Amino acid sequence: MEVTLLGTGDTTGTPTPGCDCDTCREARARGVERSRFSVHVRNERTGESLLVDASPDLRQQFLDHDVDLPDAIVVTHVHFDHLDGLGNTYRLLRDVPVFAADETDPVIGETVGETIDRRYDYLDAVTVCERSPFEPFEACGLEVTLVPVEHPPLLCYGLAIVDPETGARLSISGDTNYDVPERSRDVLRDADLLLVDGIVPATHCERHPLGGAHPDGDGVYRTFGTKHMTIEGARDFAVELDPADHRLVHLSHYIPAEDAFDADMTVDGERFEL
Repeated sequence: MEVTLLGTGDTTGTPTPGCDCDTCREARARGVERSRFSVHVRNERTGESLLVDASPDLRQQFLDHDVDLPDAIVVTHVHFDHLDGLGNTYRLLRDVPVFAADETDPVIGETVGETIDRRYDYLDAVTVCERSPFEPFEACGLEVTLVPVEHPPLLCYGLAIVDPETGARLSISGDTNYDVPERSRDVLRDADLLLVDGIVPATHCERHPLGGAHPDGDGVYRTFGTKHMTIEGARDFAVELDPADHRLVHLSHYIPAEDAFDADMTVDGERFEL
C-alpha cells in the first residue's frame, strides 16, 4: 500500500493567501505547501487507487504529485475543504464510486451520500455508494471501515484502510476533537500509519471564543474549541492508539514557525510504503 499525502492543511492552507506570518514565510522559503486535506492510497497489488476526501485543490494536487487518478473515492464529511473537489472529476473520470456514510445528520437532515447526490447530480461519472459505520467494505481491493468521530455540529468519520493480503493498515482520524468514541478508537488502533488531526497548539485555545476542552492531567487542552484536536491532543491520541508511526495533518498556519515543521508534522507530497 502506497500512501501519498496530497493535502495536509486546514481550510485556508499554508501558505495562506494574503498572509505574511512567520509560518507562511517559512513555508515559502522551504518551498513546501499544506493544501486542503486529501490522501491518495494506491493498492500496488491491483494497480487501483483510492482517494480519501476530494480537496478543492484536487486538480493541482494530482499534477504536483504524479499519482494515478482515483478508481474510487471516500468522503468523510460535507465541509467544503473535503468535498468540493468532486467537481474536478468532470471529464477526468468515469464510473467512479464515491463511498460515504449512510447516517442521517440531524443538523442538515440528510446523509453525506445524499448531500453528494444533491450537489453533484450533474456528474454522470460519480455514483454514490452509502455504507454503514463499523461495517467493512471493499474498495480498490482494500478493506475500508468508516468510524464516527466528533466534529460538531456535523457528523464526521475517520477510517481504517487495510490490505487484506499483506495486513498493511492505514488509520485516519478524520476531522475530530479529542473525544473520539472508544469503539471508533478500537478500529483505528495498531495501524502501521496513523494520520491524526491537529490544528493548533493548545496555547491558542485562549484565543478561541469557546476556549478549549478535554484537558490532560496537567490542564493542557487536547481540543481547540469544539471541532479539532490541538497539537498536544493529536500527539496524545497517537500515543494511546499506538501506531507503528504517525503524522499530524490538517495543520494550520497558526502554528509558530519554529514548531510548524517538526518531524511528525506533514507537508504535501510525503509518501509512505506500508
